[in-house]
Parts: sequence; structure tokens; C-alpha cells
Amino acid sequence: MKNKMKKSNFKFLGILFLTSSLFLGSCTSDDDDKSSNPIGIEVDPNNFQGTFSGEGTDLVLDPNKTYILSGPVKFLDKATLTIPAGTKISATGGTSSFIAVGQTAKIFVNGTSTNPVVMTSGNSNPNPGDWGGLVICGNSPINRGGSAMSEVGDLPYGGNEENDNSGSIRYLRIEYSGANFTAEKEFNGLSLFGVGKGTTVEYVQVYAGSDDGFEWFGGNVNTNYLISTGNEDDQFDWTEGWTGTNSYWYAQQGFGKGNRGIEADGNGSDNSAIPYSNPSISNLTLIGIPESGEPQGMKLREGTQGKFNNVVLANWETGLDIQHDITLNWIPSKLFIDGVKFINVGTESKGKNNAGESVNVSNAYTIDENATGAGNGASIPDWAIGWARFDGL
Repeated sequence: MKNKMKKSNFKFLGILFLTSSLFLGSCTSDDDDKSSNPIGIEVDPNNFQGTFSGEGTDLVLDPNKTYILSGPVKFLDKATLTIPAGTKISATGGTSSFIAVGQTAKIFVNGTSTNPVVMTSGNSNPNPGDWGGLVICGNSPINRGGSAMSEVGDLPYGGNEENDNSGSIRYLRIEYSGANFTAEKEFNGLSLFGVGKGTTVEYVQVYAGSDDGFEWFGGNVNTNYLISTGNEDDQFDWTEGWTGTNSYWYAQQGFGKGNRGIEADGNGSDNSAIPYSNPSISNLTLIGIPESGEPQGMKLREGTQGKFNNVVLANWETGLDIQHDITLNWIPSKLFIDGVKFINVGTESKGKNNAGESVNVSNAYTIDENATGAGNGASIPDWAIGWARFDGL
């Protein structure tokens, strides 16, 4: 009798252990599957806003839903945001609506050439400046000291991590961004503050924004296949010591407003601050309009360096405008455009030193009538077809 009871007890305990193991295993599997259940994070697609923080805080959006961005969305302290192909984020609220990714957090935009991610205005009659934009802050070097606070988003950025990784952005279209607080404080379409070269940024368009399309504030992130169209200030802008390697940029002004194709600065307060801005850009097309308020294809100043090749500049009053003593001193060893084609450009180049005197800068570039720029000269490049937007320009 005792032996039978022992066997029954062992059998009962074995069943209990097996059942518990299966239950625990099931829970572990669900917890690991963050794509279907991101540790209990739930957001209201009709009121998308909030701060998400902490390691393991992973939010994956649903591409079958439209997310109404009604306030600030911030990802901080190792949290991650994943946006699948085809997802649409529709924003209202001006400066109060934006997406910001802080230091150590990550964003993954997984669009495709046939199904991009779109961040746009939620207004029935959309206009430039309807919402803020996308802000990313990293830990890569800047020339404002060790760190600074972003002018929009109010997040720290800068550091010593050249390979810092803020995630991956592919096939993203940002529309009607650039809400402004004041004339000196405005969102751009995509603002990259101290972002490192471990981050992927490619196949991104900023369309019809009220400020710059893209702006880099230091860092050394590399980019490829960027499109900036119809933005009301500069199409591309950098400052604070950005040093990325880039290829295939296409910019086209439109809608009767716009300034420069590129506005490039080192540090406005201290032109000799290091690291110097020093990007390399190959395969570049910049197209202006007669109404351009600051009609320079490329404005290079305040100590920026840079190497450019295979460039097309079309429809500008001035093609190249280079200013300030330190910038002029970089020519041609550290500031040079190798192969540029001018199309309907009034003055190919001009320069001005700190004293305001005109300087000949023709040694800053060579002319190449066969330059193809972003791929098709002044025409829309083949790699932009299908996912980018050009209507109304």
C-alpha cells in the first residue's frame, strides 16, 4: 500500500511539473515575441502621443492602422520604435506634434520602394508647417563642446561615440513638416543631432516643409538616396561639425518658395571650432526656382570643409557662394567640387572674405559637362520612382 501511494505521489508531482513547465515556457515565448506583444505597450491610434522609456520598451506600429499624431512622441533611454512598411502617421497640432528619438533609444523605419512609410499632415487642406517633424539625437561628436540640447525636442545630444547607432531608416516620406516657434526656432523635416555612423539613413524624402528639408547638427551619420523637394528654406543644411559620407542627393525647389540648395556651416560662433564640418557628397543634383529668396545652389561658409563630385546645379542666380577667411583657406585641399555642370546659372561662383571683399573662388571646382548628378542630371532620378512624391512642384 505504501509503495502504491509513493508511486501515485510521484506520478502526480511529475504531471504537475510538466504542466508548470509548459505554462512557464508559454509565458516566456510570449514575452520574447515583442513584435506581437511589446511588453504590454498599447497606444491609441486616434491619439498617438506620449513618452516611452527604458530598456525592453519596444513599440511596433500596425501598418493596417493610421496613427493620428496629436502630441509629442518621445522614445528615450534604450526604448525602440519600429514602423513597418506602409504605415501612415497623420499629424496635427503644429509645434506640439513631433516624433523624437533620444540618446540610446532607436527607431526602425522599414519602408520599401513600393510601400514607403509616410509621415504627413492630418489636415484636410495640408500646408507646410502643419506639424513638427522627425528628430533624432545621438552620442556622436559635435563642435559645440561635449554635448548640447536640441533646439527642437529639448533633448541632449553629442558625445564621443563615432559608431553610435540610433537605428535604421529606409523608404520614408515626410510631408508638410517644419512647424516654427519663432523665426529662429523651427522644426526641419528630418533633424539629425549628433547622430553616429552606426545609424542607417537612406531613401528618405522631405516634401513641402516650411523650413529645411534635412539638417545635420554635428555627428558623422552617413546617408544615401535623399530627396528634398518644395521645402521653404534650404533643401539641405549642416552645421556643428558634421562629417558623414553620402551619395545620391536630389533637391528641387517648388511652390514659389525656397532658399538655398545647400547651406553649409562649421560653427557660427567660432569658425575654427573642431571637429570641422567635413562631409563628402557624390552624385548631387540641386534645382532652384526664379522665386528663390536666397538663390545660391551651394552656400559654403563659417569654416565648413567638404569634398563633392559629380554635381549638377540648375536654375540658380549663383551656383557656388563661398564665404569667410577660414572657409576660403580650405580651397582646394579640403574644400573642393570635382566635376560640376551648370545649367541656367547666372554666376557660376563668387567668394567673400571676412572683410567683405570679393574673392575669386574658381579654383574651388572643375567643370564637367557630362556630370549626371543624382543620376539623370536635372531630371528625376530612376531610384526615386515609385516611393517619392513630385506633384505640384
